[in-house]
Amino acid sequence: MQRWKRQGVGQDRRAGPKSTPANKLSPAERRQALEVVNAPEHRDLSPKQIVPRLADQGRFLASESTIYRILREEGLLNHRSPSRPPSGHRPRELVARGPNQVWSWDITYLRSPILGVFFYLYLVMDVWSRKIVGAAVYASECGEHASELLTQACAAEGIAPGNLTVHSDNGGPMKGSTLLATLRHLGIVPSYSRPHVSDDNPYSEALFRTAKYRPEYPHGPFASVEDASEWVGWFVEWYNEVHLHSAIRFVTPAQRHRGEDVEILANRRAVYERARELHPERWSGRTRDWSRTEVVRLNPQHTPAATEAA
Repeated sequence: MQRWKRQGVGQDRRAGPKSTPANKLSPAERRQALEVVNAPEHRDLSPKQIVPRLADQGRFLASESTIYRILREEGLLNHRSPSRPPSGHRPRELVARGPNQVWSWDITYLRSPILGVFFYLYLVMDVWSRKIVGAAVYASECGEHASELLTQACAAEGIAPGNLTVHSDNGGPMKGSTLLATLRHLGIVPSYSRPHVSDDNPYSEALFRTAKYRPEYPHGPFASVEDASEWVGWFVEWYNEVHLHSAIRFVTPAQRHRGEDVEILANRRAVYERARELHPERWSGRTRDWSRTEVVRLNPQHTPAATEAA
């Protein structure tokens, strides 16, 4: 794989055939296609609009995909619509080296007794410790509820202005004027995922999965907002204080958030070292890694050097 990546391959990362395709456009045909698509009557149209129009005139130059490829190779394929171009870049990398530096929040649906009507669970978590720092259930989805929840969470955690970044999806409640005004007032830096890309907010998505796949999660709908809030309160207590999280060396999020995991992990390391001293023949290598995870990254940037090293 590493040797293949170092080879001189094409833009699509395929080595491709060694010979020239027999059906490739000639240089003259390629120039003709460029002249046609850049003509005054066609220059504001996409190849998907140009090719049918040429067919109505009894002409065929090339398929839409071929014309797109030619335009891309010539640097002529640009977004010119007044709409916002689709983002192909990951969000800015966020690095947390301690609690209350980077938070992630999102909203998920909870079933109600009425078909097609839902309750909305708002969850705010600390990315570094995985602790749920804010949770609430509402009957509607709006930025005012998010502002109220984040304000309460910041007060409970004693957040100082300028020390916290909050990441969320790109939905309406996340980017509403009320929430943005609240974030500015609290001195919080907002961060957003790409539109329709849930992978940019993985910690919140994983938290929702953990919640909805608990054995205690109701198989039917919640009877009311109060009923849903009661269950969410139980889940937050279990998740923060009981659940041993695999990504933070199997300590609870609350223990890590309070700094208690340092002593816990040191004790575990000592237990394993004593066990190895008693029976060294049972250990073929090092003992289990109980070192603390000091740095947590949200949307890490994958550089070519890092990929090559991996």
